Amino acid sequence: MSATSAEQLPTGAVDKVAKVTLAFWLMKICATTVGETGGDLVSMTLKVGYAVSSLILLGFFVITLIAQLRSKRFHPALYWLVILATSTAGTTLSDFMDRSLGLGYATGATIIAGVLIAVLAAWRLTYGSLKVDHIREPGVETFYWLAILASNTLGTALGDFLADTSGLGYLWSNAVISGGIVLTILAWKFTRISTTVLFWIAFVLTRPFGATMGDLLTKSHAKGGLDLGTIGSTAALLGLLVVLLIATTANYRKWFTGARPA
Repeated sequence: MSATSAEQLPTGAVDKVAKVTLAFWLMKICATTVGETGGDLVSMTLKVGYAVSSLILLGFFVITLIAQLRSKRFHPALYWLVILATSTAGTTLSDFMDRSLGLGYATGATIIAGVLIAVLAAWRLTYGSLKVDHIREPGVETFYWLAILASNTLGTALGDFLADTSGLGYLWSNAVISGGIVLTILAWKFTRISTTVLFWIAFVLTRPFGATMGDLLTKSHAKGGLDLGTIGSTAALLGLLVVLLIATTANYRKWFTGARPA
């Protein structure tokens, strides 16, 4: 099984995903924070429950993924809609495993980490690379989105483990995760560690950053949160994501070209 190279693709094939730049990471953190507040909004505020909300949000993910796979070029709004779908579905899936099934955060995180490793291993064995700077072939893109769904689900479990099981609380958990993100940035800047490896580490870490940030915004004062509510927080964060989307779309060349690939 050989890797699919750019030369093997049809003439005129274009990348289907966003370039990895500072704008990408800002929008990813915003989207994953919305995933936490939005997932909690469906499962808890609307009292749908973790199992039903997971089915609903997985259905939304499948619909957006099909639209993304069928598109012939990169559509920023559609791309970030799929990211939002993976983030919200990841939130309720993790909560369902950890709380409804009673597996606990540590066991849930271990299982999801195994799923992520399996997806990445299958991707690597099938196509010979895990690079995310040239996603064009449908099979590669499918693995890309499955890895993102697993990463966002894993990030939720890690964030909950740090905030609840470890006893750190939302604020200190966020500080610990922020430290991990800083170390990843330093490794990217000053070491020769594969940028692909560092991309997936950063992708996983930015999810619990968003999860703990979302919990910090929405949970009650008694639980160490700011008690802003899931509805208001989700609306505000969605507004911020839309603003960033408009800004990056309007300045596409400035934000999405010339960046070091992951």
